[in-house]
Order: sequence, then structure tokens, then C-alpha cells
Amino acid sequence: MKLLKITLTLALVFSSLAVFSQQKDPIILIKNANVFDGVNEQLLEGVDVLIEKNLVKTIGKNLSASNDATVIDAGGRTVIPGLIDAHWHTTYAYTPAAVLFANQGDMPEVAIRSMTGAEKTLLRGFTTVRDPGGNPFAIKKLIDAGEYPGHRILPSGPFMSPTSGHADYYGKLEVPRDKDYMNYWERNWMAMTSDGVDEVRLRTRDILKMGATQIKITTGGGVASEFDPLDVSEYSVDEIKAVVEEATNYNTYVTSHVYTDRGVRTSIESGVMCIEHGFFVTEETLQLMKEKGAWLSLQPVFKEDMTWDNPLSQEKFEGIVEAIDKVFPLAKKVGVNIAVGKDHLFGPTTALQQNEYVVRLGKWFTPYEALKIYTSENARLLEMSGPRHPYQEGPLGVVKEGAYADLVIVDGNPLENLELIADPENNFVVIMKDGKVYKNTLSN
Repeated sequence: MKLLKITLTLALVFSSLAVFSQQKDPIILIKNANVFDGVNEQLLEGVDVLIEKNLVKTIGKNLSASNDATVIDAGGRTVIPGLIDAHWHTTYAYTPAAVLFANQGDMPEVAIRSMTGAEKTLLRGFTTVRDPGGNPFAIKKLIDAGEYPGHRILPSGPFMSPTSGHADYYGKLEVPRDKDYMNYWERNWMAMTSDGVDEVRLRTRDILKMGATQIKITTGGGVASEFDPLDVSEYSVDEIKAVVEEATNYNTYVTSHVYTDRGVRTSIESGVMCIEHGFFVTEETLQLMKEKGAWLSLQPVFKEDMTWDNPLSQEKFEGIVEAIDKVFPLAKKVGVNIAVGKDHLFGPTTALQQNEYVVRLGKWFTPYEALKIYTSENARLLEMSGPRHPYQEGPLGVVKEGAYADLVIVDGNPLENLELIADPENNFVVIMKDGKVYKNTLSN
């Protein structure tokens, strides 16, 4: 009797496995679409897009699929690649400043706000972000496993500065401090101070060990930080080169927060391959960046975007806004690699401007150029992570055969009317990431 029960149990198990093995990967067929492929200005008109599992299988006319396929009739609407934000802080974007700087919260609160925020970001059509500072490692893990909805993440881990730099959130009463001591947010990988060649090497290796896809340092002053005016330079040449060497050994690159031309030039000459902000950069230094194949990661920030409680931060913020209107056309003229992101911090309200930042590029770029930056160009920057890039099954930022099925169907043509991007709630009728539909307001 006991042997019979075991036999029946095994039979049921193998029967279930057989049924499971016969299940087909999900198939989605988008019919009657005009496709912006992320690269070419000319739309592919009146085509179908066949998606199998999580990749684009075929693009063509009059495609067919099996009876169990999900069919979405685009009705002549425009399919674009999922948007990519090149500078989005997953764990800072939805977290109020008081949680971090006034000891009114802890890491579990940051994680909850960030996890729920990641879904909101995805539903604005941003399917991938490069995260240049914070601790999104667990959030990325759960999103990639399909346990929670959210965007793809290429994390830098904690951004790193010297003492008195952009990542130094110790108070003046903690000076001088025991270098063996780390504060709460450093221990939880939100930011990191490190000094001297030996220590920056150690911390870079720590951050890479945690799963960083690139390393973020600061080589100049910042707005949110208290002890570093915008004009200062941070890290010595030897320290920068040590970080670059460690990242290069790991087959990835270093990106640096810096505003001044002097800081940008020192960073590039020391091997940094991407500059975050760089608003005061000169044409000569941009030419150097172009020669070295480096990137300029910009943010079209307007004065009304932020009001800082700290008068010093407010003054610094207003100082950079004027420079932004000059650097975009200058960078475009030189032809340096340009990436763009929101760099949003400290609350959900202005996170809604993420799509508006795409539209703002229309001040200096055509709609086609703006959309190309936020899709295939930002994706090219992500590829600087080389083998550390976590999403290598297919390319991102494009709609082509073999690419990840990260797609948005726009009700209208954003190549003619870029303003459509600013209202994803009404104009993004389908949002798909990794072959899974997260929003669909079209009738099947």
C-alpha cells in the first residue's frame, strides 16, 4: 500500500512536470503600429511587432501568431522603446530629505518608499534607469526576479567623496572623527566618504562586490551637500586614478559628479569616462571628452524645479540654472556623447516631472533627437558597463528583432508632438517591460 502511494505521488509529480514543460512562452502580437525604433527618424509605418517571451521576435507587415497569443491593436499609434533615465536615484527619489538628514527615518522606510516608487516610475514609461548613488541592490533583485513591478536598474551603489565632499553628511561636531566609524547611512550604502589611495581602493572594491555596474565618485562641489562650494575640486589625481584602475580591472567605468571646467578636465585626464552635470564645462574640455569617447550626463533643470530649505543650497542651485541653457547647445555643437536624466531627490511631487524633462530637451533638440537621447543614446551609455551590464540578453533602448521587449505605445506621434511624452497617464496607452504588459488601456 505504501509503495502504491509513493508510485502514485511520483506519477503526479512527473505528470505536472510534463504539463509545465509543454507550456509555451508568452506571445504578444502588436498589430497596425507605427514604430520609432530609437535610432532612425523615419517611422516604420503600418507594421506588426511579434514578441516572444521577453524579446522582440519579428517586425513586419501582416504577421500572424498562434491562437494563444495576446493581440494588441495599436490602431496606427506609435510604438517607441521604453524610456531610459541616465541619472535616477531609486532610493533618494521618493524619500523626503528629513528622513535622511534629520534622523526621522531608517533604511526600511527608504526601501518601502523606493520599492513603491519604482512602480510609479515604470508607469511613466521609464523601463530602465542608471542609478548614480544610493542602495537599490535589494530593490533591483526583487524587480528582476519579477516579485515586484518596477524599472530595470544599473546601480552605482553609494556615491563616494572625500571628507568635506559631496557625500560627507557628518556634522561639524563630529570633526575630527574616528575613521573606523561609519554613520548609519554609510553602513547602509547610501553614501560613502573615503580618503587616500588605499581607502578609495578598498571602498571601490567593496562597492563592486555589492554588484555595482559602474562606480560613482564626486570630484567637485554639490548643491545638496553643506561643506563643498561648487567651485571646489574633490579627490586628488592619485585618488581618482586609483578608483579608475579598480573599476577598469573590473571591466567597467567611473562616472563623476562635478560642475566646474577644472574639475571636469582633471576627471577626464585621470580616466573618468562620464561626467554628471558639468554645467560650467568649456568647449575646449568638451573637445577633450569627445576625443576620449567620454560622456556628458546632463539635466535640464529649471529654477522653479526646487526650493531648498538650506539657503546655501538654494544659492548654489540658482547658480547652476543659468549655466544649463549654455551647456546644452555647446555640447550639441561639439558633438560629445550626451546622456540625460532627471536627478530627482527627496519626494514624490517633482518625480512627476520625469517625463517633462524629455519635453524640455525640445528647447535645444528636435523631437527626434530628444527621443533618441532618452532611448538608444542613453542605452549606449549603459553599455559602458561592459560585462557588468546586468541585462545582456538583448539590446535596450531600441525596437528591433532580438531587442528586449521594453515598449510604450503612444496615442499620437511624439516625433511630431514631443509634448505627448509629458502626459504618460493619458498618452501612454500600453507600457511593456521584459515582454510583460504593465498597462494596457486599448481593447484587445
